[in-house]
Amino acid sequence: MEPFDGRWPKPLRVLNQEVIECRKCPRLVAWREEVAATKRRAFRDWVYWGRPVPSFGDPAARLLIVGLAPAAHGANRTGRMFTGDRSGDFLYRALFETGFANQPESESANDGLVLNDAFITAPVRCAPPDNKPNPEEVLNCRPFLERELALLRRVRVVVALGGIGFTQYLIFLQKQRIVRSRAAFRFGHGAVHRTHDGGPLLMGCYHPSQQNTSTGKLTAAMLRDLFAEARRLIETEEASVRRTG
Repeated sequence: MEPFDGRWPKPLRVLNQEVIECRKCPRLVAWREEVAATKRRAFRDWVYWGRPVPSFGDPAARLLIVGLAPAAHGANRTGRMFTGDRSGDFLYRALFETGFANQPESESANDGLVLNDAFITAPVRCAPPDNKPNPEEVLNCRPFLERELALLRRVRVVVALGGIGFTQYLIFLQKQRIVRSRAAFRFGHGAVHRTHDGGPLLMGCYHPSQQNTSTGKLTAAMLRDLFAEARRLIETEEASVRRTG
């Protein structure tokens, strides 16, 4: 199974292959492989992916979605981000309803799902215990995200699903000396920040975790509306570039 599109530009394909082969974090390697071996009863007939999960989507995307990490029995099972769990059910339905995906479901890496003008990545590529990577693990994985961000040159809007994705994107901008401090950028659902002239807008979004969706902190309508706004902002930014260019 190849969980990323073989038609991608070579630098992205090489990067994703490096992601898949990574074994930098002993705790995460042990956990992802233990989960893949023991499985969940409902998925006992599955052959789990059990490796780092590569990014997914359109390499020419204007929308970049930054998550957190694979779910143990979701992407760690299927090999594709936000696929096979309830978070993905919420996310892909919203992307379908706003024209960024060709279908609302995400069950396996071979189910025909295609993203249109959207690309999904994450700061951590292995499923962490309790969904909580430690700081060293985030640091080990950061070069993958940084290289990817440098390759995705058409992005106009970045949607960060949760505070960790929000912070990691800003750290990248700091290292590039694009922003001096992260203090001015407050995470909030629907909050929009202009990080620098000509650069992508940064939007905060509650993560579509079961904890947030089951409590009503994030509803399907809220998520759909946020991506509808992201689409509007993309078109506005494109129009502005055409006027000034």
